[in-house]
Amino acid sequence: NETQKDIDALLAKQRDGGAKLKLVPEIYLCQQHLRNETHAQEAMVHELIHAVDMCRTKMDPIKNCIHLACTEIRAENLSGECHWLREVQNGRLMTDIVGHGAKCVKRRAALSVKANPNCANKADEYVDAAFATCYKDTFPFDRHPNLR
Repeated sequence: NETQKDIDALLAKQRDGGAKLKLVPEIYLCQQHLRNETHAQEAMVHELIHAVDMCRTKMDPIKNCIHLACTEIRAENLSGECHWLREVQNGRLMTDIVGHGAKCVKRRAALSVKANPNCANKADEYVDAAFATCYKDTFPFDRHPNLR
């Protein structure tokens, strides 16, 4: 098993060009980064949405920045991470409640896309290009989980 030190070393090596990004069929949730049970559930759903996307399509989110943007949009949208209450708790939703979810999803998806060195320079453009289609895609749910 990899420790946090191993993971940090690999990420540093990747940033310096010494390692290539690769996809592995594993999900890591690090306890020290999780605030509570709800946060852990949202993080797990987020990662499972990525897993669903990898299984149902022939996507390559490392090399294809539109694929990455789409899976990030879906994960942010369907995980609950952009719920209005979470945004209030984080001090981001003081006014402009209407449409906050889409704005939050775009903001968070762009941050995730920027983390991929292959996509960082045009992350906002990739998110904008994928947004309309991917934001309304609720698979594997029959509708958005917040609308149940």
